[in-house]
Amino acid sequence: MRILHTMLRVGDLPRSIDFYTNVLGMKLLRTTDRPEQKYSLAFVGYGDESQGAVLELTFNHGVDRYEIGTGYGHVAIEVPDAKAACDAVRAKGGSVTREAGPVKGGTTVIAFVQDPDGYKIELIERAPRK
Repeated sequence: MRILHTMLRVGDLPRSIDFYTNVLGMKLLRTTDRPEQKYSLAFVGYGDESQGAVLELTFNHGVDRYEIGTGYGHVAIEVPDAKAACDAVRAKGGSVTREAGPVKGGTTVIAFVQDPDGYKIELIERAPRK
């Protein structure tokens, strides 16, 4: 068994695709449009779906925003340099909500950014694998 994807409901599909591809560097893997059922999907990720988990961005036609709620936490992305990743996100118009620094009570360097719908993305600094 493996995780296939995480679904996020978004209020503006092109805006969200732009954020995940141009700001976070993911690739648009595939889209599905279901006008009769009033929804559209976009799958984004860093690699092929057969090899790793991806995000499913779901746009329900006629809904332009959602309440995030208290149950949602964040999506985590591994980066080689959290400060550089924050700088790149900010340079592309993205929002950094926690600057790079050690996690409370530990030494792992993390940062948080926020997508256009308010979802938090944690950037976890990890040295490149050899």
